[in-house]
Amino acid sequence: MRPSGRQDDQLRTFSLETAIMPYAEGSCMARFGNTHVLCSASISDKVPPWMRGSNKGWVTAEYGMLPRATHTRMRREAASGKQSGRTQEIQRLIGRSLRAVTDLTALGERQIVLDCDVIQADGGTRTASICGAWVALKLACQGLVKEGVLKTDPVYDMAAAISCGIVNGVAVLDLEYIEDSQAQTDANFVLSGSGGIIEIQATAEDRPLEFEGFDALLAHARKGCAEIFEAQKVAVEV
Repeated sequence: MRPSGRQDDQLRTFSLETAIMPYAEGSCMARFGNTHVLCSASISDKVPPWMRGSNKGWVTAEYGMLPRATHTRMRREAASGKQSGRTQEIQRLIGRSLRAVTDLTALGERQIVLDCDVIQADGGTRTASICGAWVALKLACQGLVKEGVLKTDPVYDMAAAISCGIVNGVAVLDLEYIEDSQAQTDANFVLSGSGGIIEIQATAEDRPLEFEGFDALLAHARKGCAEIFEAQKVAVEV
């Protein structure tokens, strides 16, 4: 029995609430159980210096956790003057995941920055960030098309992410922190709406992961992301 009483392949109760930030071109509050991440998309006509003149755009992300997103207060990274390696790695994952489903040429020479701020953390903050950030990105690009700035929507596919793991020898979906902290294998899957794999992060903590175990994790991830895709469609009215 899981701590939450969920089935092995059952997601936490989740929601993707839009129009959270009135000044952002796109925004979404992604809630997966007790993990809540506020995601916003900001559009700029300035691309990174190395992309100037390329006629291509850029999608990138910034990620952070509020000091009391966890049980004890964490010091703000800005106060220490540098980001942790974990923060940088998650930011890059979010950016890679969303660029994988965006036509950067169709975006034109502009940049969209996705800010993912963890309000409350109970496992799966990076995966929740990707799910919410995709909604924010899609809404922002839909706005560009509606305004006549772009002829076509550059976000041509969906992207969702979910955590899976081997806990007490059993493959389970959407880990809470208590499960994540004792998992024998911890994995994050980023999948596309068209059925492709964008990225997989998997680490065996106790013993090597058997291929059969990996297959079980992937099956759980596909089921979970299918449910998330449906919620994303509703959120962006596709």
